[in-house]
Amino acid sequence: MLAIRLQRVGRTGYAVYRVAVQESQRHPLSGRVVAYVGTYNPHTKEVKIQVETAQKYLDNGAQPSPRVIKLLADAGVKLPKWVVKSDKKTSAIKNSDKLRKNQPKVEVVEEPAVVEEIAEVEPTVAE
Repeated sequence: MLAIRLQRVGRTGYAVYRVAVQESQRHPLSGRVVAYVGTYNPHTKEVKIQVETAQKYLDNGAQPSPRVIKLLADAGVKLPKWVVKSDKKTSAIKNSDKLRKNQPKVEVVEEPAVVEEIAEVEPTVAE
């Protein structure tokens, strides 16, 4: 099965991505690339997609990754019905009842400070 996903290229600290069609069972860096269908620069938000080539692979069953789905849709590629767009803006918080903001308010009662009286000890003078 083929996958359409981003392949990282570029120098350290300045990533640029290729939109690559490759075998889905391989790692993006080591897998055999069938075709490159575009580029994506996240710093300038510049996207270049070869629409006809991407459409051909999608029609033949290539599975796009969630980020690639968004890039292809913005570029004007007609996505098949089986492609699911994920609107995952918010993630579920585990154990939200344990968050400090969800805890009941506890009133702090201050106890009066106990003042210890120091007994003055008279020094005994040995005569």
